Amino acid sequence: MAKDVIMPALGMAQETGVLLEWLKSEGDEVTMGEPLMEIETDKATVEVEAPASGILANLTAVPGDEVPVGQVIGLILAPGESAPPATAASVPTTPAQPATPVDSTAAAELLASPLATRMAAEHNIELSLLAKPDGSRIQKEDVLAFLDTRQQSTSTAGRVLASPKARRLAAEQDLDLTKIKGSGPQGAVVTADVEATGAQPIPALPPISQPQILPVTRMWQTMVERLSQSWTTVPHFYLTCEVNASQLVTWWHNVQQRTTEKITITDLLVKLVAAALRHNPRLNAMWLNNTIVLNDEINVGLAVAVEDGLLVPVIHQADQLGLNELAVRRRELVARAKAGKLTLDELRGGTFTLSNLGMYGIDAFNAIINPPQAAILAVGRISERVVPVDGQPAVQSMMNLTLSCDHRVVDGARGAQFLQTLVGFIEEPLAVLD
Repeated sequence: MAKDVIMPALGMAQETGVLLEWLKSEGDEVTMGEPLMEIETDKATVEVEAPASGILANLTAVPGDEVPVGQVIGLILAPGESAPPATAASVPTTPAQPATPVDSTAAAELLASPLATRMAAEHNIELSLLAKPDGSRIQKEDVLAFLDTRQQSTSTAGRVLASPKARRLAAEQDLDLTKIKGSGPQGAVVTADVEATGAQPIPALPPISQPQILPVTRMWQTMVERLSQSWTTVPHFYLTCEVNASQLVTWWHNVQQRTTEKITITDLLVKLVAAALRHNPRLNAMWLNNTIVLNDEINVGLAVAVEDGLLVPVIHQADQLGLNELAVRRRELVARAKAGKLTLDELRGGTFTLSNLGMYGIDAFNAIINPPQAAILAVGRISERVVPVDGQPAVQSMMNLTLSCDHRVVDGARGAQFLQTLVGFIEEPLAVLD
């Protein structure tokens, strides 16, 4: 039986995805689990694996199309199975009416990609204006080219062509540009034409520097929208404490000497955070559909900065992994995040997030919660400070922790109990190694 290939959802709030590339062609034989296509979602660019083995057929989306989540964009046929005819669910058409000529606009819609159709609608462009002589499919590039042409024609219609300096000089001298014959390209009025009318030239003003406008990627825009929504809809509150990390540092040095795998402070913290969540399950919950849902697994997400924004790959079942396993998994996830090669499973399912900026010299900061999770832990750097130990001043390795909590799920007491448990583990790591 044929298996549907659909546009997958990476997160609960995702509505569409953009097909970047088919990694297999129609008619190719595919194996379940091998990369089938590359898509750009609200969170990242990921490779999607084939959901079954068979022959790829009935591809209804091309690279560049923005497709609603859950829409069928292809089929994988079993050996010897024939492809069914395309239906209205996969190819947008209008109901057929016998002996009725096909309207040109309807024909254009039939040959336009979903992204091109949406862009044309947003700019009030009739698709019939974009129809190609060869009848080929209208793409987003055709809409952009039409908009560029329309903008150029609009900007020049009804105006006298003149350089900016000529306009400024004419305005200062109270001269009518329509009465000045231009000698520039396409009859444009230039500064010399204005000066030739008898006006006295004025000293040139220094050029005004223009601010640099940076392009905003889809990932960055999505990050802005998600964090803005979290900040404005989730009732945040913060708990901050200072912890003596001297034993944590000692543990780190000892572990480094006993293994060839590179262990980081973040690896140790993931293990301790997972253990603290096991003792405080309310912090491992989420707010969903106006209810509190306790998660069965402890899946710790790591905030990773990449060129185009922020990704949070997930270490699944972190409480059940040993230190070496945690270190290997963390290293692989960070490398894949920076290379833009994370899979869907590596980005979803997180129940708690850890954000460590200590390596950048940051002492403390407040992090924004990653919905629908109930909390996120912000970790500052470890630095040596003079603190009292048994009533005497001593130099100790100290660290600041800031816990951001969703007040719909966690109250102050529960958040404080989690931090109290975690601080105890950091100051006495051997308590976790039972």
